[in-house]
Amino acid sequence: MGLDKKKHIETLLKMDEVANQWKRVFGKSWSSNDLDELYRDFIPLQISCLKDFSNLIPGCLETTQQLRKQGISIGTTTGYNSDMIGVVASEANKQGFRPDAIVCSSDVSAGRPHPWMALECAKRLQVYPLEAFVKIGDTVADIEEGLNAGMWSIGVAKTGNELGLTEGEVQSLAPADLSNRLNGAYSRLYQAGAHYVIDSIADIFPVLEKINARLAMREKP
Repeated sequence: MGLDKKKHIETLLKMDEVANQWKRVFGKSWSSNDLDELYRDFIPLQISCLKDFSNLIPGCLETTQQLRKQGISIGTTTGYNSDMIGVVASEANKQGFRPDAIVCSSDVSAGRPHPWMALECAKRLQVYPLEAFVKIGDTVADIEEGLNAGMWSIGVAKTGNELGLTEGEVQSLAPADLSNRLNGAYSRLYQAGAHYVIDSIADIFPVLEKINARLAMREKP
């Protein structure tokens, strides 16, 4: 998760289990032409379901509104292409979330974990130096993108892909089960190099205070 979607499909195809199943069904290994065909088929399927999964994470709108009051610009990077993010951005706009910049993988030469989307976002926001940025994401690729761009990188565990559960599924878990799964998500994001990991975007403010304190001491990511 978190990769450019074509790269995501390629990564799945390279998994031993998937590659073996492909060879068993088709009698040969997959090729770049197969990848291109799968991606072409995937695009309309992805676009058709995006409206059904575009609700803002609880606390997102309030958090971004408070960030703006503090004079903080907000940008987003995504593994979606321009057509896909167009649907998501439209739905988010209806709910009040309007980032100052949106950069998708089709805008740059390569998506995550490369830094190009984050750097393009910085360019569009006209903010520097790069240590003034905080990259927040819920996948290992997000963390790697931020680190490669020279930014503070914060992982989101509970409301993100590393936990991989809907809000209802999280609420239905037994406390011990949830704690065990969350520990795993935290561990994977920290192992990827995250400077900090939080449950949700709503928990960002204490972390920003710590980063500001470190910046005041001339620390860099």
